[in-house]
Amino acid sequence: MIRKITIDDVRFPLEGNAGSDAIHRDPVYSYAVTRLHDDSGLTGTGFAFTLGEGNDLVCKAAEYYGKTLQGKDIEDVMANFGELFKQLSNDQQFRWLGPHKGVVHLALASVTNACYDLWAKKRGVPLWKLLIDLSPEQIVNTLDLSYLEDELTAEQALALLKAQQPTKAERMPILEKGYPGYDTSIGWFNYSDELVRENCKKALAEGFTAMKLKVGSADPERDIRRAHIVREVAGPDVKVMLDANQQWNLPQAIEICNKLKSINPYWIEEPTHPDDVNAHATLAKAIAPVKLALGEHVPNKIIFKNYLQSGSSSFMQVDAVRVGGVSEFITVSLLCKKFGVPVVPHVGDMGQLHQHLVLFNHIAMGHEALFLEHIPHLQKHFVNPAQIIGGVYKTPQVPGSSCDLLVLKD
Repeated sequence: MIRKITIDDVRFPLEGNAGSDAIHRDPVYSYAVTRLHDDSGLTGTGFAFTLGEGNDLVCKAAEYYGKTLQGKDIEDVMANFGELFKQLSNDQQFRWLGPHKGVVHLALASVTNACYDLWAKKRGVPLWKLLIDLSPEQIVNTLDLSYLEDELTAEQALALLKAQQPTKAERMPILEKGYPGYDTSIGWFNYSDELVRENCKKALAEGFTAMKLKVGSADPERDIRRAHIVREVAGPDVKVMLDANQQWNLPQAIEICNKLKSINPYWIEEPTHPDDVNAHATLAKAIAPVKLALGEHVPNKIIFKNYLQSGSSSFMQVDAVRVGGVSEFITVSLLCKKFGVPVVPHVGDMGQLHQHLVLFNHIAMGHEALFLEHIPHLQKHFVNPAQIIGGVYKTPQVPGSSCDLLVLKD
């Protein structure tokens, strides 16, 4: 059983303008870390991602949720985790602070992800294997589908998963080949044009076939110039994505996105405020055939449902350290499967957890193995850092979710 819960506020200042974007010019990559220690000596580690100040608030809330697990066996917790998740996310003391978003929901993500890590370690397998070996019924039991009944009932979720069972074996070779990655670090906002050019060359040499540039400058001509640098170096066949990190209002977004069509972007990400579903729907029509991607700041399954219903986003970037953890990530992935929209996660976890989840999405749910974002800046801080070779994530083999941090190693 879980005998002790520890919560840690862990922050990693970045060097050389890494991590900078149009809104967040000086980020501190930070984790609110939950560790669940059981009486067999195993420790389940989970976290939520923030950018520095306020991380302590998430830790405080995680402590509140975590204490509810004291004395429980992880197998009992996970057997009907969907109900526990629903209970915790609707806690009468905390729900007013959300509901289902902000500090309290990030805290729930930290605790939820620790549960999944401990569950996989208890069974002695990597998280991806635990998830793909679960039956559709067991998966659905881990999900809270409340408020989705107009689009996805438990019966429909079960049917979606069962429909993929006969062809799972056809998708298993991804475990040997590895999951494609894309380089999101070629063009942080504060990087010079010269560094962007050199980073593009480096990404190509490392085997990446897709890369992303930060845009959203006060002078749009800077964005256009830098985007053309990336396209020039990358060539016509490499996928180039552009990320504005919510910088533009709708009129600006329409004008600038249309100008950026000239480099044939694979998507334009977070062009305006992440809560504004209608603005994205308007923008998507105004800049077609250029496609939109979002999800980094979408906090829960309800807003994802609204975006899917609007048809405005062609790629969903749900992040398991932003929504309520692995359980809600799977819920959103099922919604996306129903709507035929690919899931390309944002990786606040630096890809550590999501390298497991995209394998599950592909093998058990039939999602396209498109690619997974790669951010290298914190690799040295993980006990089992993600392995990206030739632009491809190698399948992790160590039990758990790959989220143990060296600074907290027992």
